[in-house]
Amino acid sequence: MSEGKQKAMNTVTMSATCPSHARTDLSTRDVEMVVDEPIARGGSNLGFTPTETFIASLIACTNVITNRCAEKNGVHFDDMSIDAEYDFVMSGAQLKEEIDLPFQEVRLTINAKSSASEEQIKQVQEDLGKYCPVAKMFRQAGCNVVEEWNIIAS
Repeated sequence: MSEGKQKAMNTVTMSATCPSHARTDLSTRDVEMVVDEPIARGGSNLGFTPTETFIASLIACTNVITNRCAEKNGVHFDDMSIDAEYDFVMSGAQLKEEIDLPFQEVRLTINAKSSASEEQIKQVQEDLGKYCPVAKMFRQAGCNVVEEWNIIAS
């Protein structure tokens, strides 16, 4: 961060109880969430695994920030869907070896309908790269995040 630009910093709290070695019950604001391992790994399969939650955060943030950027640029999307495929080195989570970059690449396919021009869509795409905090964390860690946009004219 440069000396001349002060950034507003928010401190956010989240709490967790851990009813088992595999399950974590989280709460923040006025909402709760369960992160859990599958039964095959000793969990109760009541929620996404920690690594699935990480990818889910990227998908959700992509949705929210894309739509905020769209609104800022006078663009409207209908019928948006986002799919993710990712390359994950599991040997670190399995305690077999230390892995510097567990998520090598995440490929997002973003589908939507819009009447926006190509220039407007391109601006939304550029803004998403600037403002999505979760994607920034992935990229700063060295993960390649690839976005494939399929926009159907409406």
